[in-house]
Amino acid sequence: MKTPHSNPSSDPAAPSTPAVNAPNRRWLLGASAATAAALGIGVAWWRDHGAATPAGAPAPPPVSPVEGFWSMQWDNPKGGKVTMQSFQGHPLLVNFWATWCPPCVDELPLINDFYRRHKAAGWQVLGLAVDQLAPVQAFLQKMPLDFPVGLAGLSGTELGRGLGNTAGSLPFSVALSANGAILQRKTGRLTAADLGTWLSLK
Repeated sequence: MKTPHSNPSSDPAAPSTPAVNAPNRRWLLGASAATAAALGIGVAWWRDHGAATPAGAPAPPPVSPVEGFWSMQWDNPKGGKVTMQSFQGHPLLVNFWATWCPPCVDELPLINDFYRRHKAAGWQVLGLAVDQLAPVQAFLQKMPLDFPVGLAGLSGTELGRGLGNTAGSLPFSVALSANGAILQRKTGRLTAADLGTWLSLK
């Protein structure tokens, strides 16, 4: 075994190593960086999804949302304001999303269907777009949503962190009880099983 200070080029028993030219070296460094980035994303995904309570598992103890949450309001892309006060007294699903987030876009039809099915039973849904007005308006023209949407912009990221989204990732969803306590939360795309579990928590 060579010591850390041994020189392979002076060791006659060492196998010859082909020289790596500068372009190839840059490619190898780039590939290594990409692999490391992919691993980092995988770890972040595991951390976020590992933090979510699996469908069917006991719900965490209810906690209160961030201070001042029920006094917040946002612009509605269709005009006017969306106020948190208007949702008090009913179970509420808050979904943080953006037009540039593929998992967000993928889960919106599921959330919209959830709202259609359960609004008569009191469930409400609020979509908070961590985005800008023009792309949200264009998106909603192509995919209209039945539930209210508020333009949270970049401030939506900090609000999400205050509600438990420590990674600041999208999509992020929170279920609140009729008395305003946080019942459940998830970072990542919602599933029908998630919503089925949350439905029983109100």
